[in-house]
Amino acid sequence: MTSPESQSPPPQPPEPESKDRVYRSVPAIAGGVLLLAIAGWLGIDALISGEGRTPWMALAVLILIVPLVVAFTLRPAVYAGDDRLRIRNPFRVIVLPWGQIASLKSAYSNEVLTESGAKYQLWAVPVSLRARKKAARREMRATAQARREMGRDEGRGSALGMRAGLGDGLGGGPVSDGPVRAETDRIMDELRGLHEARHQAETARGDVTVRWAYEVVGPAVVGALLVLILVLAG
Repeated sequence: MTSPESQSPPPQPPEPESKDRVYRSVPAIAGGVLLLAIAGWLGIDALISGEGRTPWMALAVLILIVPLVVAFTLRPAVYAGDDRLRIRNPFRVIVLPWGQIASLKSAYSNEVLTESGAKYQLWAVPVSLRARKKAARREMRATAQARREMGRDEGRGSALGMRAGLGDGLGGGPVSDGPVRAETDRIMDELRGLHEARHQAETARGDVTVRWAYEVVGPAVVGALLVLILVLAG
């Protein structure tokens, strides 16, 4: 018989791993799928029914275009974890520990600034000026509706908190509890909040790494060379 001291302790259940938040541009994905469908339709038609060097030119153009369309539409993504931010841009993958990030800036594009002064653009979170204007109009309508409701409540002597969130204004729904933000601006707010919470964490330290996406660059270069050779060959 074995003594209780010699028995190994029961295995502990593994700690749940925190999943990264993934941000991608839905319009870009939809546009990329549409472009790939059009390119595939035209390219396959040229390969099947083309004569002379047309099939070879169509093949070369497909080898050039398909990787570029994938790179600029389907590939971009931003992965935000507890310790680092991983940016998958068209031709590069950048891994930034939160401790190396100085700030996240939004202007005409969304960018990450590092402590060393480097700047990386977030292709997967594009800025939409139209969405910002739409959000600003919704915010103005919500503010105006809230003021009207407050005036009604004061006139009837009712509690402000019971009616501040109700409305029949132009927005067609209840007044929001916070400022109305465009989708990409809301995403940047989430990233800034995560950066602020994890910037000083011990596990959020390390070096910035940048890797070129040769799986995209290689086929595109080959396709460009084939197109150039076919054009020069006349």
